[in-house]
Amino acid sequence: PTLVLAPSLGATPALWEPQLPALAAHFNILRWGLPGHGNSPAWDPPPPRPTLETLAAPLLGLLEELRIDTFSYAGISLGGAIGTWLAAHHPDRVESLALLCTSAHFGPPEPWRERADTVRTKGIGEVADSAPNRWFSPAFDAPEHLLADHHRVDPESYATCCEILAGLDLRPELARITAPTLVIAGRNDVATPPSHARELADGIGNAQLLELPRAAHLANLEQPEAVTDALLSHFAGTGIRTATGPRTHPDPLRRVGEATRRSVLGNAHVDRATARTTPFTARFQDFITRYAWGEIWGGGTLDRRTRSAITLTALVAGGHKDELALHVRGALRNGLSPTEIGEVLLQCAVYCSVPAANSAFAVAERAINEYAADADEKDS
Repeated sequence: PTLVLAPSLGATPALWEPQLPALAAHFNILRWGLPGHGNSPAWDPPPPRPTLETLAAPLLGLLEELRIDTFSYAGISLGGAIGTWLAAHHPDRVESLALLCTSAHFGPPEPWRERADTVRTKGIGEVADSAPNRWFSPAFDAPEHLLADHHRVDPESYATCCEILAGLDLRPELARITAPTLVIAGRNDVATPPSHARELADGIGNAQLLELPRAAHLANLEQPEAVTDALLSHFAGTGIRTATGPRTHPDPLRRVGEATRRSVLGNAHVDRATARTTPFTARFQDFITRYAWGEIWGGGTLDRRTRSAITLTALVAGGHKDELALHVRGALRNGLSPTEIGEVLLQCAVYCSVPAANSAFAVAERAINEYAADADEKDS
């Protein structure tokens, strides 16, 4: 199966290098670049009234030339917006969709028009020099090759892309998307904040949201393992047949449940639970995967942050400390901050009991510290 990977404005397809080995093991990868970026030809002359359709047309032409009828798609920022447009206007072709650090609308048009004017009059250098402040968390060392690629972008092509972003508003079209969709946000992203990701996830009927801590606009570089795992789980969970065969159970509800369970609780926990499964517990494992994680957690009415808050409250009320620790870590994966988790537990002190909340705070603090320590170990 074919998976199209598209980068952000100012970056080349090399942006996907951290994910490429794992994804290429299961998919025929088509890395596609924006006009004037890397090896992609520049617009000469630029189109008079550029739109997202203008950007998507060469990609659709290439897919036609390669005789690829259906494909999955993952895009970052502007690359994600192109994927959103494709899934809304060609739902019969996009099998599964992943939108990373992107938006249905990228803010007021004036700053984008000003940036286009700056690039046309002064060249790409000033904008490229300031890119790390928009792309990364302050403590992250920006890859030199990525910044060098930005300095080589064709100014006119870049400016034209800015004009497309200035007039972009995909919000009315989100409901048209039928492809199973994963939306990934970096919690430190100032270019497309998590609120933009939530708007995408709420507007797309079959969407799931993942917020990543310690990640800004190019989350796939700051949190490469987490993004790779999420993409593999998503594309497998949506029933895409990989190069090595199906990765999940053929039952659609179980596929959704397996992918959701892994995204919230982590692969390590699910792998341990699966390894401990016996003939005696097999039906129970199937039950919680299909019903709890497929039917309930996989439903589209509530977002995962809300489901995590509800689950924490229920576990505090029931006194289920082991499950509480597990779901505190799941709540962090779902985008709740430690402060927000503390607020949930304070609410529990009022409506459950002070002793129950006292125990819950102790359990949650250990789980939060362990989660942070695990993340620091991966970063190092």
